[in-house]
Amino acid sequence: MNNFIFENSTKVYFGKGCVKEYLACKLKNYQTIMLAYGGGSIKRNGIYDEIMTILEKENKDVIEFGGIPSNPTYAKVLEGARLAKENGADIILGVGGGSVMDCCKAISLAAVYDGDVWTDFWQRPGCISFEPLPLGVIVTVSGTGSEMNGGAVITNEETKIKTGRDYPACNPNFALMDPEYTFSVPKLQTASGGFDTLSHIMEIYFSEPDENNVSDDIAEAVMKSVIRNLPAALKDPADYTARSNLMWAATMAENRVIKLGKKTDFEAHQIEHQLGAYTDCNHGCGLAVIQPTYYRHIYKDGLKKFVRFAANVWKIPPRGKTDEELALAGINALEDFIKEIGLPKTLRELGIEDKGILPEIAQSCNISPGSYRQLTHEEILEILKESY
Repeated sequence: MNNFIFENSTKVYFGKGCVKEYLACKLKNYQTIMLAYGGGSIKRNGIYDEIMTILEKENKDVIEFGGIPSNPTYAKVLEGARLAKENGADIILGVGGGSVMDCCKAISLAAVYDGDVWTDFWQRPGCISFEPLPLGVIVTVSGTGSEMNGGAVITNEETKIKTGRDYPACNPNFALMDPEYTFSVPKLQTASGGFDTLSHIMEIYFSEPDENNVSDDIAEAVMKSVIRNLPAALKDPADYTARSNLMWAATMAENRVIKLGKKTDFEAHQIEHQLGAYTDCNHGCGLAVIQPTYYRHIYKDGLKKFVRFAANVWKIPPRGKTDEELALAGINALEDFIKEIGLPKTLRELGIEDKGILPEIAQSCNISPGSYRQLTHEEILEILKESY
C-alpha cells in the first residue's frame, strides 16, 4: 500500500434511539443552537418535533435556518453565516442529508472568517489556521457520507462552478445516525443516495494501486453490501437491516478509511458536479447516467481492476471470456443494476433537453489527476453526448 496519514475526529453515535439518548449530552456546553435543515421534510415526518422537544427540555435558545437546497449554494452559505453571527450561535446542528451537512460545514467556516471563503477555500485549496464554529449533525438521508468527513460540495451560481473540498477541521464534532430516520425518505431519493454511495466507492476503487491492498478488499465488501441492501430498502422502506447497512456503507465510503493508500479517481463526480451546476439535476441520478459511459472510455487503461470488479463484485464467471469481455460484462452489470433500482440511464431521462449546453459543461469540468487515464475536455464532451 502507498504511504498515508489517517485522522478522523468525528464521534459517531449509531442506532435506534440514538438522538433521544445522546443529543442533550452532546449539546450540554452550548446554549445558542443554530438548527439547520432542508426543505422541511423533517417537519412532516416528526423528526423536527422530536429534536425540538429535546432542545426545549434543555432550555436551549434555538435559531432556525431552513430551506437549504439539494445543491447548496454559496449564497445560502453566506445567508447562514450572517444568521449565525447576528445571533451569536455557539454551535450549528445540521439535520438532513449531504446537502445540509455540506452547507453547514461551509457556514462553520464563513461564520468566523473575515475573508471570502469561496475564493480562499473552494476556488482553490486553502489552509485553515483557525477554529470553525462547532458543528454536529443528525443524519436523515444516507448516501453522501458527509457525516464523517470535512468535505463540502458548494455551487457558486454566479460562476456556474460546483466544487468540493475536504478539510479535516470541518469534520462534524459528532454525528447521530438513527437508521429509522431514513424510513420516510422517498424511493427516488433512496435509490439516488444509495447509488451515490456506490459511486464514491467505485471512484476510489478504480484507481492505483492495483496490487493487493486492504482498501480495495474493504471496498469490494462495501460495494456488495450496497448492491444487496439497496433493492431490499426500495422494496420495504422500513427494512431496518437494509437501512442500517446502507447508512453505515455511506459513511464507510467517505470516512477516509477505504481511501488510505489510494490515488482515487472522481472524474465522474467532476463531470456530474458541472452538470449539476448548469442544470441543478439530482446528484445520484446524474452519476448513474455518466458513470457507465465513463467506464467504457477508460476500462482498457485499468483493465486488471475492471476484471476484478466483474469477478469479485458481480460474481461473473470468467470462463470463456477474454479480460476485455469480462471487464465490459462488469460495466454492463452495473448498468443493469442502475435500471433495477429505477434510476435514469440518459441525460434526456434526467430531464435535460438542451443538448446545446453540453460543450460549455464539458469545457468547465476539472480533469482528475488520479484516474487511470486523464481525459481531455473533448472526450468529456463525447461522454456527455453518448450519455444524452
